[in-house]
Amino acid sequence: MLEKISFDKIKDILWFTGDLVNRGSKSIETLEFIKNLGKSAICVLGNHDLILLGMASGKIQFPKTNNLTFDLILKHPQKDELLAWLQTCPLIHYDQTFNTLLVHAGLAPQWSLEKALALSKELENILQDKKQAIIFFANMLGNAPAIWNDKLTGWARLRCITNYLTRLRFCANDGEMDFLEKSSSHKEPSNMVPWYKTPNRLTKDITIIFGHWATLVGETNSHNVIALDTGCVWGNCLTAIRLEDRAIFSVNRLVN
Repeated sequence: MLEKISFDKIKDILWFTGDLVNRGSKSIETLEFIKNLGKSAICVLGNHDLILLGMASGKIQFPKTNNLTFDLILKHPQKDELLAWLQTCPLIHYDQTFNTLLVHAGLAPQWSLEKALALSKELENILQDKKQAIIFFANMLGNAPAIWNDKLTGWARLRCITNYLTRLRFCANDGEMDFLEKSSSHKEPSNMVPWYKTPNRLTKDITIIFGHWATLVGETNSHNVIALDTGCVWGNCLTAIRLEDRAIFSVNRLVN
């Protein structure tokens, strides 16, 4: 892909939609590569990245059958340096020039751009405080509360923010999240729609780029909602978009 887009570290900036780890056999190499890009890379955290950080903190235990590449990372001699860098990554990134926001999964329909940025920063401040982060990871997992409320406080509030930004696919028009259905948008669960199709979403005037939802295969039927996860890990292609002209680039998965 980097050859196809003629990536130049001096001139270009790569955006990554998160889930750098646990989605392929070279998680360590991926972390090292993106970390070493420095200011030439912007990466938002995905749910798999957060689980890895939670496992490293000792507050999250995953069944061995689901570990996949987590154990390889946690046993790597450079893990502390790589995980410290990963923990500094934002949850969302907004570029005013392109009026474009990068997020791993999605946004609550009742969040404005300003609200989303503020809530993301709220969570990032916790993640980047070592003592607070450990407590957060102990309380991160769970599906409740499933709907945003400005009156939420404490770990329930942070868990809700996390789930919107890193796990969201379908939700009701009021923003209540569905955590079970992972199919394409053509198989909507009852009373649920893809988060970007909620009729009163407050971020319709900005372009949003996200990953996470491989079964969409890049199809949102919206000019300013761009799904980049086209299921490379499942045998499909890897996809990138050039922000200047919206050109799409895809490469087939290489099978060793």
